[in-house]
Amino acid sequence: MPIRTTRPADRHPRRAGRAGRPSQRRAVALTAAAATLGSLLLGSATAAPASAAADGYRVGVGIADITGEAAEVGMMGYARLDQETSGIHSRQWARAFAVADGSGGRTVFVSTDLGMIMQGVQQDVIRRLGERYGSRYTDSNVVLSATHTHAAPGGHSHHLLYNLTILGHKKKTYEAIVSGIVRAVAAADADLAPGKVKIATGELDGANVNRSQEAFRRNPAEDRERFPDGVDRSMTVLRFEQEGQPVGMVSWFATHATSMTPENTLISPDNKGYAQYHVEHDVNGVEWGERGRFVAAFPQSNAGDMSPNLREGGAKGPTDDEFENTEIIGKLQADKAVELFNAAKEELTGPIAHRQRYVDFSGVEVGPAYTGDGRTHSTCPAALGQGFTAGAEDGPGPDIAEEGELKPNPLLTVAGAVVAPTPAAVRECQKPKPVFITTGVQKPSWTPQILPLQLVRIGQLTLTAAPAEFTVVAGHRVMDTVAEKLGPSSEHTVFAGYSNAYSGYVTTPEEYDAQHYEGASTHFGRYTLPAYQQEFAKLASSLRSGEPTPSAVRPPWLGNTQLDVKPGVVLDSPPLGKAFGDLAEQPAAGYAPGERAEAVFYTGHPRNNLRGEGTFLEVQRQTANGWRTVATDNDWSTTYRWKRSYAAVSTATTGWEIPADAAPGTYRFVHRGDTRNLLGEIDGFTGVSRTFTVG
Repeated sequence: MPIRTTRPADRHPRRAGRAGRPSQRRAVALTAAAATLGSLLLGSATAAPASAAADGYRVGVGIADITGEAAEVGMMGYARLDQETSGIHSRQWARAFAVADGSGGRTVFVSTDLGMIMQGVQQDVIRRLGERYGSRYTDSNVVLSATHTHAAPGGHSHHLLYNLTILGHKKKTYEAIVSGIVRAVAAADADLAPGKVKIATGELDGANVNRSQEAFRRNPAEDRERFPDGVDRSMTVLRFEQEGQPVGMVSWFATHATSMTPENTLISPDNKGYAQYHVEHDVNGVEWGERGRFVAAFPQSNAGDMSPNLREGGAKGPTDDEFENTEIIGKLQADKAVELFNAAKEELTGPIAHRQRYVDFSGVEVGPAYTGDGRTHSTCPAALGQGFTAGAEDGPGPDIAEEGELKPNPLLTVAGAVVAPTPAAVRECQKPKPVFITTGVQKPSWTPQILPLQLVRIGQLTLTAAPAEFTVVAGHRVMDTVAEKLGPSSEHTVFAGYSNAYSGYVTTPEEYDAQHYEGASTHFGRYTLPAYQQEFAKLASSLRSGEPTPSAVRPPWLGNTQLDVKPGVVLDSPPLGKAFGDLAEQPAAGYAPGERAEAVFYTGHPRNNLRGEGTFLEVQRQTANGWRTVATDNDWSTTYRWKRSYAAVSTATTGWEIPADAAPGTYRFVHRGDTRNLLGEIDGFTGVSRTFTVG
C-alpha cells in the first residue's frame, strides 16, 4: 500500500477558496522573511559557488485552474475539424514547483494540462511575471511544460498553423491559460518555506510502446541495444518537503497523452491527468476546497514516438474503452511514481543556476562534431512533409498519403503550392523529405523558428528544456551531450520536452530519412537534432563555466494580429415555459454504488463563463450540517456534457459514476451556469435536481 503523504493539519492548515492561497501564519512568516532576504528574490543566471546552498533550499508548490472553453471550440492535438469541445470530464491545471537556494538562485517548474506550450503563452507569462515580480522570474529560470493532452481546447497559439483547425485564436481559452499559469507561479512563490527536494529514479514497464518501430530501427545498433523494443522505461521522481512533510511530487515519464481518442469531445488531461488526480485525491486525500495542500505533476520527457496505446503498435489502447485506457495508463504511472516517491532518499544539494538562449533554427550552421559525416550542414526554414498529413498510429489522418512515402504525392504537391508555395532551395535543404507545406518562409512565419533552449541546475540535477517532441533516441542524444559538457557536477539529467514553445517533432537523422509521421513533422530538416545538440552543448559549457549566454535574436510578438473566424455566443434561451436551471430530466429516485446517476438541465452556453477555479456541476450529499459537495466537474467520476438542442436552447447533462465506497444517504445534483441576452449581458444561475438516494 502506498504511504499517505498528507500534511498534519495542525502544522499546515487546509487551504480553502482560491487555489494555493497560504494560511495567515505562513503569509506573516513570508512577509518577515522578505524583509531580510531581498537578494534571494533575484533569480541569478550566474553559476553560484559550491557553498551557495549551505543554508538549504526553500521550496513551494502551487496549483491553478487553466480550463478553456468547454463547448464548440476545436481541440488541440489530432487536428480534426469535427473534434470540438462539448463539456468536461476533468479540468485542466497548472502545477508550479518553486525552489530557491541561500544565495539568490531560484527557479520554478510549471507543468500544464495542455497540448503544447505555445510561444505566445510563454512570452505573455514571462511579461506578466515581470510586471509582478521584477527580475525574480525570467525566461531563464521559469520552465513551462505541457503534458501534451489531445483532449483540450486549442486556439491559444499566435502562429497560424496551430489555429487552422481551431478556426482562429480563442481569447478566453488563451487568457485562462496565461492568467492561470501566473497564479500557479504566484501560489508557489508565496508558499516558499524551508524544505528539501529529494530524487529517485526507476523503470516502469507496460505503460508505453514505440509507435514508429520502422524508423527507430534505422538508428545504430548501440541505440537499439540501449532501448530494447524501442521503449524508454525510465522515470524520474522529485519529492518536495517542507519541515519534513511532503508537499509535492514531479514525475517525468515518456508516454503520449493520447489514451483519449479523436472521438472524444470532453476536456480531459488524459492519462497524465488521471495520474495527477489519483495521487492528489486518492492517495493524499486532497479535496476540492483544499487543493494545493499536496500537488502532483506528471510532465512529459522524450515522448515523441512513445504511445500509451499498447496494441497494434500504438493504434489501440489496452481495452476498447478510452476512459478505461486513460485510467489504466495513468494509474500505472501513478503507482510507480508513489513507490519511488516513498523510497526517495537522495537529497538535491548545491546551488541553483540556469542558462537560456533563443536560437533561430531556420538557418543554424551545424559543425562536423555533430553532423555525423565530418562535414558542415545547415538547418532549413520550417516545413512539413507529406507524411505529416498521414498522422501517427494513435491519430491517423485522412487517407491521402502513407507514412514513409518519399515520392512526392501529386495531390499534396498541388495543395501545398496553392496554400504556401515552397521555394526550390527549401525543398533541396529538406531532402529526403517531400515537402507538403513550408511554414517558415511565410510573413510572419506560420510556426515559430526562433526557439528557446534552457538548462536549469538544482544541485546535482539538470533539467534540459526543449520546445518540441523529441523521439526516445533524439532526447537521449541531447541529454548525453549535455551530461558530457557538464561533467561530474551533474549526476542526474532530465529531458523536459514540450517546454516553453512548440515546433513539432525532432527525430534523429536516421529516423528522419524514414519520413514517417515524426520525421515528416521535424520542421528544420535532417540536421535538426544535431543543431539542438550543438546549441545545447554551448549552453551547458556556459552553465559550467559561469559565462553569460545572451541571445542575438528574440521571437517576435504576434499577439496583436490574431483573428477568430468563428462567431461567439449570440443568445441563450430556455424552451417556452421553462427557465434556466429547470430540469429536462430528473435523476432516478435511487441508485446503488457502481451505477450512473444523471440529471439534465436547461442551460446557457459554457463559453459565457469558463468558471475558472469553480465548477459547472456539483454532487452534494445531505448531512446534519447541510449539503456537502462530494464531487465536482474535476472529479474522475463525473461528466458535464453540453449540447445545443436547437437555435439558442441548450442542455447540460450532469453525470456521476457512483463510487463503490460512496456513503449511503441522500444526494442531489447542482448545476451552475451562465446565460447571455441580446444586449450581451451575462447572468449566472443555479439549478438543483430532486434528491436521490444511494444505498
